[in-house]
Amino acid sequence: MSDETPICSAKGCRAEAVWVLAWNNPKIHTPERRKTWLACEEHREHLSQFLGVRGFLKDVVLLKEWEEAR
Repeated sequence: MSDETPICSAKGCRAEAVWVLAWNNPKIHTPERRKTWLACEEHREHLSQFLGVRGFLKDVVLLKEWEEAR
C-alpha cells in the first residue's frame, strides 16, 4: 500500500478499501449531502448494517466506480 491507498474506515482496520458507503444523517445534513465511509471486503457488511439501522445508508458502491463517477 502507498500513502495514498484508501483504507477501511472500520476501527483499527488498515486494509485497503474496496467499497464506498455513502450516507447522510437527515437530522443534520441536507437531503442531497453525502458523507462517505470506506470499507474493505471484511467490514462492508458490518459498516453497512451500522449505518442502515440508523437510516443513514444511502448507497454502497465499489470504490473504483465511485472514483470514475466523480
